[in-house]
Parts: sequence; structure tokens; C-alpha cells
Amino acid sequence: MSKIIRFHQTGGPDVLQIDNVDVAAPKAKEVQIRVKALGINRAEIMYRTGQYVIEPQFPAVLGYEAAGIVEAVGPDVTEFVVGDTVSVVPAFSFADYGLYGELVNAPAHAVVKHPENLSFIEAAATWMMFVTAYGALIEFGKLEAGETVLIGAASSSVGLAAIQIANMVGATPIALTRSSKKRQALLDAGAVHVIATQEQDLISEVMALTDGKGARMAFDPVGGPDAGKILQTLSMQGIFFQYGALDNRDIPVPVMDILSKHLTLRGYELFEITGDLDKLEQAKNFINHGLANGELRPIINRTFAFEEMAEAHSYMESNTQVGKIVVTL
Repeated sequence: MSKIIRFHQTGGPDVLQIDNVDVAAPKAKEVQIRVKALGINRAEIMYRTGQYVIEPQFPAVLGYEAAGIVEAVGPDVTEFVVGDTVSVVPAFSFADYGLYGELVNAPAHAVVKHPENLSFIEAAATWMMFVTAYGALIEFGKLEAGETVLIGAASSSVGLAAIQIANMVGATPIALTRSSKKRQALLDAGAVHVIATQEQDLISEVMALTDGKGARMAFDPVGGPDAGKILQTLSMQGIFFQYGALDNRDIPVPVMDILSKHLTLRGYELFEITGDLDKLEQAKNFINHGLANGELRPIINRTFAFEEMAEAHSYMESNTQVGKIVVTL
């Protein structure tokens, strides 16, 4: 029997409960992991509250990221052996797997051996943030040295990952945040510039920082009416990646900017990378290289104990963190 966190109805953090569950032996192409740490993600909040892209089937499991030690491997799994230290990439559906547990199964294609210079806590905080940012900035956006990228909700774990990746390739990351409260933390995290969008004029600030050229790319999980201003700050042939809907109102599109600058407005999600084995392998290689040489490093905001999962969810919903929230076992 293993302690697994599940929910039997949608709702607030209090619907999460610890159940004792018989965990099956890993099937073909599965790896069983003794979990040491779990990364908490916005998608899990949305799933728990019934606002995610799939409907939960009760009792519902959840959890995209974990790090731990291989306990067993299923038939045909040759790349991992018992005792390997591994972490998990979000490359599956909650309908099939969930990692909130002491002992869990995960698909082998989503499991990676992480560099020895990472702790379990760091490893559990790595893959969602870096793969999400990598996919837009590098795989699809082709961000290059000397270019400028605007990073919305920059204090989120994905925003911080985008800052590091931009710096890794020699681009200039401009962090967008609502107020100045997180300005110094974002500068400390590697942002070259920070714009407080509720206190400063976004368009004039970006134009001043880019000598009137505008930013080549924007990477934003917020959306809503204010995203129209971001579009106006883009350069010729600029691209806007919308990867979330923290504000689910429609984006006003500045038609003349779209036409005159030949802009691209593109929806993007993590599964465009994790659902393609070739793209996923390229992402793993890029991120492992950055982790190994220290150019990439997950920023941990706070840790909670496994029994405090509801508190961890509540803390994420407070939107006060700068960096990743991790639960330890």
C-alpha cells in the first residue's frame, strides 16, 4: 500500500485527501518511482477545480512532476534500472498517470536521469518550467543572441525559466510584472530589465529599451485586454506566444500593427513538445546541457511536507511566490 493524494470531487484545496492505495506493478514501458519530491503546477490547481482541459474521473489522481528513485521497471524498459535517480517530464495525461504519491508509476518516455548536481527538490522543479519555456522560445520561436523577449508573469516558475533560457542563448529578457514588489527578485533572477505594467507605460518603456525597434518575441500566460498592448510593442515580424489564460477574456488585436509589422499571434502549449518524441528528446538535451553547466537552475520559492499538500495548493493560489513550490516526502 502507498499513500496517494487524490480528490473525489472538484473544489478548493480541502478536497485533496491522502488515500492508501495498492500500487500495481509497472506495465510494459512504465517505470515505478519511490518519490522524494513533487513540483506543484498551475495545471494541477485547474484540474482540481474543474477548469482544466480534461474532466476528472473520480477518484482522480494528479501531479505532473516528481523526482525520486526507480523502484521497479516494466517489461521492455532497458534505459532505467532499479536504483536510478530520476525525475519526470510532464508528457502524459492526468487521465492516465498522477505523481502525487509515495510510490507511483510513470511512462518511461517521460522519465529522465537528472544531472548529479541537482537535489531531489531541484529535479522535481525542473521539467515543467524549462520544457514549457524551451518549446516557445527555442523550438518554435528560434530566439537568438541580441534579440529581445518580453516575459509575462515573469515571477512564475515558467517565467523564471524563460529568463534563464533567454540569457543562455544571449538574448535580452524583459520581465513583465504587475507591480514593483517583485522587481529586485526578478533582476536577481537574471532579468535584464523589469517593467511594472500597472505602474509604467508598457509601450513607451519597451520602445525606449529597444531603441524604438520593439521586442522580437513575447511569451505570455496571462492574455486578456492588456495583451493588446504587448502586441503593439513587437518589432517587425515579431511573434506573440500565448501559453495560458490567467485572464480568459479576449485579446484585442491591433489590426494595423498585425498588418504593418507582419506579426504572428500563436497559441502554444507544453504538449506540442512532450507529445512529439523527437522534439522532447531535443528539449531534454538542451535542458540537460544547461543544467550541467549551471546556466539553468530551478529557483525554489518554498517547500511543504507531503501532508501539507492542501497548504501548498493554497499558497500557489495566493500568487505571492517567486519561483517553484515543491512538496517533499
